[in-house]
Amino acid sequence: MENCTHDCSTCGENCPSRAEPQSFLEKTNDLSHVKKIIGVVSGKGGVGKSLVTSLLATELRRRENKVAVLDADITGPSIPKCFGLKQRAMSDENGLYPVETKTGVKVMSVNLLLEEETSPVVWRGPVIAGAIKQFWTDVIWGDVDYMFVDMPPGTGDAPLTVFQSLPLDGIIIVTSPQELVSMIVSKAVEMAKMMNVPVLGLVENMSYFTCPDCGKQFSVFGESHIDEVAAKYDLKVLGKLPIEPKLAAACDHGAVELFEGGWLNDAADLLESLPVQEQ
Repeated sequence: MENCTHDCSTCGENCPSRAEPQSFLEKTNDLSHVKKIIGVVSGKGGVGKSLVTSLLATELRRRENKVAVLDADITGPSIPKCFGLKQRAMSDENGLYPVETKTGVKVMSVNLLLEEETSPVVWRGPVIAGAIKQFWTDVIWGDVDYMFVDMPPGTGDAPLTVFQSLPLDGIIIVTSPQELVSMIVSKAVEMAKMMNVPVLGLVENMSYFTCPDCGKQFSVFGESHIDEVAAKYDLKVLGKLPIEPKLAAACDHGAVELFEGGWLNDAADLLESLPVQEQ
């Protein structure tokens, strides 16, 4: 328009520039083809989001799928530790290449780019957002059946970047068995709705502890509320992970791929049933 101020919020004209909402989705490179992208989300930190990501990636790889993990938790990367990855990612004129785990899961994480894995990443929001986008657009992922995105906790800049920039097929929300879980889950569900991304279901971590002597289960962190929360939001409960010292030790030693446990089989079945969307 002749006197356009480029501020649509103060304008009543129905001009072409405001006809369609702008899409922020980024395209991956020509050397990458990813069929399904699943975000693993938590409303707060410390509930086991990276653990669930690692177990799901391991299970789908055992089913002979081509699997990748994009570690979008830039300031708190845990994925390389779970898989025992020490080598740095390599690059050439085509782009950056992910590091493969012992069983062939492709991983990209900021810790694979640092001189020392203990070095802190002290970056502001826009730089973190840029790194997440580059992990999607610049990394040579090749052919991938399932990409898991280990997302930063909360609903701030970094998770928003993932929701807006990556064509997610759905998210899995990881929770813990505490009273405040309903509020935390509701924030994640509402954010997904705002971004038009399906919530595939809930996974509860630290759900119970099984006594090795008597076999009785104890609710260490209180009684589970996940079934009530799932019913409230019409969601599926995809799994309940116990407090398992052997699993924790496997992650600490970078051997998550060697651990046997069927707690997330239902989640893996659901992911395999998802239709493939054109990216």
